[in-house]
Amino acid sequence: MNHLKVALAQISPIWLDKKKTTEKVIDFIDQAGKESCDLIVFGEALLPGYPFWLAHTDGAAFNSKKQKEIHAHYIRESVNIPAGDLDSICRKAKEKNIAIYLGTIERGMDRGGHSLYCSLVYIDKTGEIKSVHRKLQPTYEERLAWSPGDGNGLRTHQLPPFTVGGLNCWENWMPLSRTALYGMGENLHIAVWPGAVRNTETITRFIAEESRSYVISVSSLMKHSDIHSGIPHSDEMLSRCPEVMADGGSCIAAPDGTWLIPPIAHKEGLFTATLDINRVYEERQNFDPTGHYSRPDITKLVVNRDRQKVVEVDESV
Repeated sequence: MNHLKVALAQISPIWLDKKKTTEKVIDFIDQAGKESCDLIVFGEALLPGYPFWLAHTDGAAFNSKKQKEIHAHYIRESVNIPAGDLDSICRKAKEKNIAIYLGTIERGMDRGGHSLYCSLVYIDKTGEIKSVHRKLQPTYEERLAWSPGDGNGLRTHQLPPFTVGGLNCWENWMPLSRTALYGMGENLHIAVWPGAVRNTETITRFIAEESRSYVISVSSLMKHSDIHSGIPHSDEMLSRCPEVMADGGSCIAAPDGTWLIPPIAHKEGLFTATLDINRVYEERQNFDPTGHYSRPDITKLVVNRDRQKVVEVDESV
């Protein structure tokens, strides 16, 4: 009972196509199930894809008809959880008895249904969605497409023998967000990225050494050839986007900061490893950032988990 087998799904989406990307996600869950994995992790914003066009097609141009048309397509292809867009993935999790961390672009139906959130969804082995973590602070040009999230999804989950938690991309650089998860007992940290070795090769090991936990970073892939004609203004994207937009970099660091799987670049596939909880206990002997090596009498963190809403309806009135 000391071990957990995990799978890193480093894949490209069928970009901005929710249906086809969902089918690809399910195929990889099947593969992980056949290998008796307990957990599979997919990259940030994989379903239906990261907004790479913003950096290459004048995404900040105000009142641009072109940008509006691309954004409208993005909304239509985003994930509507109450409408059942993740139901087939949840059923597959239950069928294969596997937990899932999945990066999505969520259409926030509790905020009117017209704004998008970069959300990391955790589905447990029974196929139940246990948390939807909306990225707290979109990074740079991401703010042109995504809304800022809230603390509702800052949660950990029991996946014996581990306690898992996760953050999106540059949230992993936010020390208080990391600390919140550490204090909730996290000893297996999930970091999801759109895809870049330059991000994962440094911070993955740093978080492992800081937390004395296993850290799994999972990235996606994106090439010029993944831009297809079903996307508005795909011709301009093809003429202006680089050959490689996301090179991967998925990896696992052990609780002492050494590599279990070093960053993998330019390769699509399912990569697996078996984690031993005893290595966490060994490393916590000399350092535990929210345990014996903390001083809550001097510094303490407060987390607001309220789901932020504009309207709260009182049905009794």
